[in-house]
Amino acid sequence: MSALSPNLYEEAEENRLQEIQANLRKLEHRDWWLWTLAMVVMLLLTLAVASLTFPGLLKFEDPIFQYGLNQAVRGLVGLVLLFNTYTIYQQVMIKRLRRQFSQQLDAMSRLHSRAEEFHKQATVDPLTGLCNRRVGEQHLAAEAERSQRYGHPLTVLVLDLNNFKQINDQYGHPAGDQVLKEFAQRLVTTIRVSDLAVRMGGDEFLVILLECPSEQVQAMLARLKPLEVEYHGEKIPVSFSAGWVSYESSETPEQFLERADRTLYADKRAGKARDAQLPVAR
Repeated sequence: MSALSPNLYEEAEENRLQEIQANLRKLEHRDWWLWTLAMVVMLLLTLAVASLTFPGLLKFEDPIFQYGLNQAVRGLVGLVLLFNTYTIYQQVMIKRLRRQFSQQLDAMSRLHSRAEEFHKQATVDPLTGLCNRRVGEQHLAAEAERSQRYGHPLTVLVLDLNNFKQINDQYGHPAGDQVLKEFAQRLVTTIRVSDLAVRMGGDEFLVILLECPSEQVQAMLARLKPLEVEYHGEKIPVSFSAGWVSYESSETPEQFLERADRTLYADKRAGKARDAQLPVAR
C-alpha cells in the first residue's frame, strides 16, 4: 500500500477527529434524552401507583379488588425496577463509550502534536528558525513555475557571511551561533511578509523575493547594514557578501540558483580584493 501524502494524511486525521467529536455529541444527546425519559417514566409510574392505591385508602373491602390492586401495584413496582436497571445499564454504556472516545481524542491530540513537531523538524532550521534548504528548494521550484506561467518577476538573493570561520575561531562556536541567529532575525525583519528567508547551510542564506525586480534588492541590503552582535560584552562586527539574479523562463531552478551563486562568489572576490588594497594600520 502506498503511503499517504501529508495533505491526504492530515485530511484523514481531520475527518477522524470530526467523526469522534460527532459521536461524542450523539452520546451527550443520548444521555440527555435518557435522563429526560427516566424522569417522565418515573413521574408517570408514580402517578399510576398513586392512582391504584387511592381506592385502598378509601377502605374498599372487596377481596378480588384488593388482590388485583396488589398485583397491579407489584407489577408497576417491577416495571419501575426494570426501568431503573435499564437506565443504569445505559448510563454505564454511555460512560464507557465517552471514556473510549475521550481516550481516542487524547491519543489523536498527542499524535497531532508529535506530527507537528516532526513537521517542524523536517522543515525548519533549528538554530535560526528559518526554513531549511529542502523547503527553500521546493518553494523556489514552485515559484519559478508560477513565474514562468504568469510572467511575474522573481528574484533570488544569496547571502554569505564574511570571515565566519574567523569569528568561530576567535570567539568560539557559541558566538558563531549567536551571530547566525541574530543575522537571521535581522533578515526576517528586513524582507516582506510575502518573501521567504532560508538557511541553506553553514553561513549561507537564501531569500526568495516574489514579484520583486532585482533593482530593488540594493535598498533591502542597505537595511541589513551595519550589523554588530554583542556576545559576552564584546561587539562582533558582521558583514556579508550578496548575489542576486532575476528568473529567466528558459532555466531550471537549479540553473537559477547556480547563476545567483556565481554573482555571490563574484561579490566575495571583489570584497577580498578591496580588503587587500586597504592600507595596513601601523
